[in-house]
Amino acid sequence: MANERDSVLHSWCMQSTWQAPTVVGGSGAYLELEDGRRILDMSSLAECSNLGHQHPAVVEAIRRQAQQLCFVTSAWGAQPRAELAETLLEKAGFDGGRVFFTLAGADANENAVKFARQASGKPRGHIVTRDRSYHGASYACMALSGDARTRSQVDPEPFGVLHVPPPDTYRCPFGSEDAQACGEHAVAAVAETIDQHGAATIAAVLMEPNAGTNGIVAPDNYWPGLREATRARDVYLIADEVMSGFGRCGEWFAWQRHGAAGKPDLMTLAKGLTGAHLPLGAVVMSAQIAARLQHQMLYTGLTYCGHPLSCAAGLAALRAYQDEGLIARSRILGGWMRAELHSLQSRHAVIGDVRGGHGLFAVVELVADRVTREPLAPWPRTPPALNALVDAAMAEGVSFACRGNLLLLAPPLVIESHALADALTLLDRLLARFFPAVA
Repeated sequence: MANERDSVLHSWCMQSTWQAPTVVGGSGAYLELEDGRRILDMSSLAECSNLGHQHPAVVEAIRRQAQQLCFVTSAWGAQPRAELAETLLEKAGFDGGRVFFTLAGADANENAVKFARQASGKPRGHIVTRDRSYHGASYACMALSGDARTRSQVDPEPFGVLHVPPPDTYRCPFGSEDAQACGEHAVAAVAETIDQHGAATIAAVLMEPNAGTNGIVAPDNYWPGLREATRARDVYLIADEVMSGFGRCGEWFAWQRHGAAGKPDLMTLAKGLTGAHLPLGAVVMSAQIAARLQHQMLYTGLTYCGHPLSCAAGLAALRAYQDEGLIARSRILGGWMRAELHSLQSRHAVIGDVRGGHGLFAVVELVADRVTREPLAPWPRTPPALNALVDAAMAEGVSFACRGNLLLLAPPLVIESHALADALTLLDRLLARFFPAVA
C-alpha cells in the first residue's frame, strides 16, 4: 500500500489522505483484500461491476480472445466487434443504426456530441445539459456536466453548453412540492431554453435518464416529456446510460421503461457494458443519424476503439445478463431493497429521502432536519459522521459509497438476497450509532 500511495496519482481524492486497502481478487459481490478480508461491494465499484467480480464466463471469453487475436485497429474488421455492435443494436431496438466504440464513458459522451453536431448540420450547435449532472472529467465533459466540484475549472460557454435546472423532486428548483409538477417544470425549462436560443442553434440535449452520482432521480414523466419536447423542435436527444445501463435500473437501458415514448436518438454506454472486466464505451445511434453520417468523412477516432479483447468481454457480459436473467432480477430485488430503505426511513429521522428503486440502484439522502430538509453539510461536502459510518461498515466487511449527504446503493446484480439483507441490517445499526441526535 505504501508504494502505491507514494507513486500513483489517484482520482477524485486528496492524495495525502488516500489510504485504501489493496484488492487482490474477487468473486460475485465480494472483493478479496491483501490482508485476507472479504468485503461485500455495495456500490459495484463506482456502479461498474454489474456482473460482480471475476465473472467466469467473461474471464473465459477474454482468455479465448487473447489466444486468437489481441488487437487490430478499427481500420480492420474484428469478429467480436461486429457481433457486439449487432447485439447492442438489437437490445436497444435501434434497427439500422450504428455503434461507435470508445474506451470509456467520457469519450463516449464527447463523441456523441460530435455525431449530433455533424448529423444535424450544426457543427457548433449548443448542447443543453442540466445542473447536478455528471458526464465525465475531461474538459469537454466537465463543461457538459453540472458538477459543483469542477465548476471552477472550466467555462461551459466556449464548449457551447447551456445548463438548465434539474428535475430534483426533493428540493425542486421551481418551488413545486409535487413530483410530477416538478418534472413538467423541468421539461418546460429545456423547451424554453431551446426556444429562446432558436432550435436552429441547438444540436442536442444530453441527459441522464435515471441513475447518476449526482443523486437525482427524475420523476416518471420527465424523460417522456423531454423526448416529446426535443422531437417537436427537431433537436436530438442523447441518453447518457453510462451508469444506468445494463440492468442497473431494471431494464437493459433506463429509457426503455418508457417504451417508444422514451427512445433517444443516441445513447452512450460504458461501465456495465463489459461489467468493468475491461475498459469499453460506446455510442449507439439511430438509423436516421447513421444514414446522415454514411457519406460524410468522420473526423474522429481512438487507437483502441473497438478493441477485440474488450468487445469479446462485452459480448460475454451481454450473454451473461440475458442467460442469468439479471435484468429482471435487478427489478425484483431492487423493489425489495427500496421497500427496506423506506422501512429504515421510518426508524431514522436522519433519512430525508429515498429515491430510485426501479432496479438495484437507490439514493438515500441524509438531512439535519427532515421537516426543513436542511442538509447535514453543504453540497457536495460529505459530513464527517457519514464518512465515519462508511469507515465503520468497511471494518465490518461491507463497502458503502457516499457523496455529499448521499448514500449510493448499487450492488452487483448477482448479489445474493441474504447478503443484501445483511448489508441493510448493518446500515440500520450504524445509522442509529452515528446519527442518534437527528430527530
